[in-house]
Amino acid sequence: MFDRRLVQNFDWTLLSLALILGFFGLVTLYSSVTAATQVPQMEYYKQLVWYFVGLIFLVISFLFNYKTFDRWGHIIYILCISLLVGVLIFGEGSKGAMRWLKFGFFSIQPSELVKIAVIIILARYYSKHANTTGLTLRELINPFLLTIIPFVLIVKQPDLGTAIMIVLIAGSMTVFVKIERRSFLYLIVLGVISIPLVWFFLREYQKARILTFLDPDRDPLGTGYHIIQSKIAIGSGMISGKGFLKGTQNALSFLPEQHTDFIFSVLAEEWGLIGSVIILIVFLILIIKGLNVAYRCREPFGTILSVGITAMIFWQVIINIGMVMGLMPVVGVTLPFISYGGSSLITVMICMGLLINVSMRKFMVE
Repeated sequence: MFDRRLVQNFDWTLLSLALILGFFGLVTLYSSVTAATQVPQMEYYKQLVWYFVGLIFLVISFLFNYKTFDRWGHIIYILCISLLVGVLIFGEGSKGAMRWLKFGFFSIQPSELVKIAVIIILARYYSKHANTTGLTLRELINPFLLTIIPFVLIVKQPDLGTAIMIVLIAGSMTVFVKIERRSFLYLIVLGVISIPLVWFFLREYQKARILTFLDPDRDPLGTGYHIIQSKIAIGSGMISGKGFLKGTQNALSFLPEQHTDFIFSVLAEEWGLIGSVIILIVFLILIIKGLNVAYRCREPFGTILSVGITAMIFWQVIINIGMVMGLMPVVGVTLPFISYGGSSLITVMICMGLLINVSMRKFMVE
């Protein structure tokens, strides 16, 4: 029987935020792929299709009780890991990376979907094992394995940005459910010790990106080119921006990857500080709303699931904007809702649907 409380508690604010950010994304993408030629490119039409497909997935994600994901979490996780293995065997390459699986006339990037799988499987585990005293090192073994498997498979593609995102999401969820104090200190010491060791496992271009972050002018025409042009674009936007389709860095194609990783630079150049702050405020409202959904949920799986989704959006915004402003190394992390990419857009739409799902069922404790 249909429960009227589902309609009464439907979270129109979350849906509105998704639509607003999606609209900003389509407008900015249109400019990023049109300004140079004055003719809309195929990427825009593809993203438009993916946007409406994403809306369908958003609706599907809140139609049935989110606790279904608790029951099927392990199946979703295994399926997504299988797709990552499939990428390494059958994947399609681009610019030296093997990240896509092709199915007929469309391709998917499984590493994006794995974010959802990791959030669900960790929410499933922590909802059953979290306690007031905090998790011990022994209790953290399973979450570590569930995180390290997709991490290694994604690093092998290679896709360091998404791999880092997996760790940050898992780490945020783990800290939220609480770690035993002594275990937490052990983990901090282990992390500090392992930092120098990580350097030896990085590829040469990844090392170059870190060195460029420390000194962008060391190779201005090579590894430093992206960030130098990005900062010029952001700075030239000044307070009110140059106007829609009038960004010179964008129109003259000085900005590399201007429709994907560096799309915020396009936005900042055309809409200036005012437009950039408006976008950041909308993201801030979304993050606060996500945490509020977690706070008001009455059962652990929904609470932890909401925290994981909110952490994913938070870290992607922080890393992407920090990256294009030269505050962080360039690691290839998309800006949610804004950057070009079907898999990225559908992933964040599914996550929004799940947040709405938890929000509209927060008073229904079975």
